[in-house]
Amino acid sequence: MSEFYSSPFDDEDYKLFLKKLVTHFNLDLSGYKQHRVRRRTDILLKKYGVNSYSEYLELLQKNKDKWLEFLDKLTINVTEFFRNPEKWEFLKQEIIPEFIKNHKPKIKLWSAGCSTGEEPYTLAIILNELGISSKSTIIASDFDEGALKQAKRGIYNEKSLINLNDEYIRKYFTKTGEDKYEIKDSIKNNVTFNKINLLFDEFEKNFDLIICRNVVIYFDNDAKEKLYKKFYDALNPGGVLFVGSTERIFNHKAFGFTSIAPFFYKKII
Repeated sequence: MSEFYSSPFDDEDYKLFLKKLVTHFNLDLSGYKQHRVRRRTDILLKKYGVNSYSEYLELLQKNKDKWLEFLDKLTINVTEFFRNPEKWEFLKQEIIPEFIKNHKPKIKLWSAGCSTGEEPYTLAIILNELGISSKSTIIASDFDEGALKQAKRGIYNEKSLINLNDEYIRKYFTKTGEDKYEIKDSIKNNVTFNKINLLFDEFEKNFDLIICRNVVIYFDNDAKEKLYKKFYDALNPGGVLFVGSTERIFNHKAFGFTSIAPFFYKKII
């Protein structure tokens, strides 16, 4: 299992639980770090006072809210607009202008593992600032239906806007309550949200930019390698993969990438 976590619940029951998640929910967690999955599942078992994974599975089958809670607990949807602002500034000043300079008629971008939407909307704001929204297509995906539902609503608390100045907040948000801000339709309408399992679903092709930040930290090494290969295949020649600040790809050359800046990798032509 893991030297970092010892579960109070039965190991064989846990293995059966994983198999039944595939059978009943089409959710395969085999590529995830199991000590993380099990620790977070155990928290929910204790919360509801159940004594086995089998009993907890019955709760998931009977109650959709508990199923959505389970998915949310696995993915830990914590994010904000312009997270690590200097990286987004580099994207705005260096990466996207390079796509424009190459005279592409349409730029195709993907926020993979978009959580509650802050990341793809950040991207949409940048494209609007550069005046190329009409020449761009933004796709955003996650496998957590609850997170996607919240992303489509586009309503956030003030904490999510911590990296935004007052000008951006006035320009791109409408205050709807004491601590509620809704992203304006001019930005919301530029993002298409889809449910995608990164490990097992097929990807679209011909992306110029793929952003996948703070996602692969939950995957084991085999799953990471599989995902990086899939991202490579999904990118256009010269396309860029932008990863999280704890997810440096040390063996990027093995996947066909060259490092152009910390956490930015270009597909070798």
